[in-house]
Amino acid sequence: MQFFSRANIDFITNRKYGYMFSGTLLLIGFISLILRGGPNYGIDFKGGVSIRVQMAQNVTIDDVRKSLSAIGYGDAELKESRQEQGNTVKEEYIVRVPASTESSSAGDSVLTQLRADYGDSSVVVRSVESVGPKIGNELKRAAIYSILFALLIILIYISWRFELRFAVGAIIPLFHDVLITLGIFSVLNLEISLAVVAAFLTIVGYSLNDTIVVFDRIRENLRTLRREKYDVVINKSINETLSRTIITSLTTLFVVLILYFLGGSVIHNFAFALLVGVVIGTYSSIFVASPILIEWENWHQTHNKIEKKKKKR
Repeated sequence: MQFFSRANIDFITNRKYGYMFSGTLLLIGFISLILRGGPNYGIDFKGGVSIRVQMAQNVTIDDVRKSLSAIGYGDAELKESRQEQGNTVKEEYIVRVPASTESSSAGDSVLTQLRADYGDSSVVVRSVESVGPKIGNELKRAAIYSILFALLIILIYISWRFELRFAVGAIIPLFHDVLITLGIFSVLNLEISLAVVAAFLTIVGYSLNDTIVVFDRIRENLRTLRREKYDVVINKSINETLSRTIITSLTTLFVVLILYFLGGSVIHNFAFALLVGVVIGTYSSIFVASPILIEWENWHQTHNKIEKKKKKR
């Protein structure tokens, strides 16, 4: 099955609109990060305690919030999910208290209050996780280093397999995709957890795979269409791989949408990051990665002309 089998869209001539769109998204994300003082890190990075409890009776999230307010944790993060067990549906809540309080006592206080309000038999503890601030900072550094290290290895590998200009054209869109996704998380004030960092790395891999397919076709066409202009070859290559790009992206998008709507609150942010990443990654492989090759070639030709003029003098 093929879509756009005879596509002849002039992506390269209209690349300035892609620059404007990307620049706008990046600017909005940066402004949001500055105003909020950085990303909204979860307890994985800030430190704190996460308690997952199952309520045996019909308890709303407002009821749980009211119970926590009675012990000074009214601003704690709450997530709700429903678990079906046979013919009954039980409510599960994830209570996250930041490291500004003593994690161990906070966990005990939360459980004591919930049991006092709803009974010992009505509150089933599913898990209790505690992360200290020092470990959180170490995880934050490790997460940043892992992303940067992955990008460095990709740069080296693509430089070896293709050329340096292809490597630069592949790496810049990866930064672009991660920063835009991070900016959207900041605008929506969504939490950055270890699962979201894993989603960022997944976005890097997905976007790179899409870009490499386009670049491989560009390399083939540069060999066979030597008489054609550089921008014509690149535009032709994008159109030839457009069908594959659309089908792959739609297939992935369907799976991620199912995860987002049916996966539950635990992986909600992870699925949302993938959802944004798939869309932005597909867009960047067409409107960011390939145009970078054009800009590189234009700069190279201008530089050569300047050097020739200097030699003539």
